[in-house]
Amino acid sequence: MYLALDVHYKTNYAKSVGITFLSANDQTPQDTYIEIVGDVAAYQPGEFYKRELPCLLKVISKVDLNTITTIIVDGHVYVDNDGQFGLGGYLYEALDKKIPIIGVAKRRFHTNKETVKNVFRGRSNNPLHISAIGMNLDQAAQFILAMHGNHRHPTLLKTLDGITKSK
Repeated sequence: MYLALDVHYKTNYAKSVGITFLSANDQTPQDTYIEIVGDVAAYQPGEFYKRELPCLLKVISKVDLNTITTIIVDGHVYVDNDGQFGLGGYLYEALDKKIPIIGVAKRRFHTNKETVKNVFRGRSNNPLHISAIGMNLDQAAQFILAMHGNHRHPTLLKTLDGITKSK
């Protein structure tokens, strides 16, 4: 089973959401997990993971990780070509390197061209920037490319984003 995660920041809190699904072809989540986080760290340039990681870990605590084979995060695994971690890398370490992480980012860093595969979905001229840890990068990119949907964003990741941003 796969777990996709996202966080959206409101005025006084963050909404962290996780959805599970069984295959790349799925169009609807198996389960949805929501956690409201009231004590959110301030954003620090270059250290976004310090704000986002605690929110992800709160929603992950609701999931039976023994059933999860891969986690997908909205963000990068690496922020440079030397292997400096982004959110996905820090999550991988926080989970004792037991579950592979796929990072799906809408924007790229100029410093991580070697650690990212660009995936063009649908008719979009804008790629998704895929990174991975604990698994082969080409396989991670192929999985995101194969996910259901005819647009840049796979159906389930678009659904996740909508749940996260809703009241």
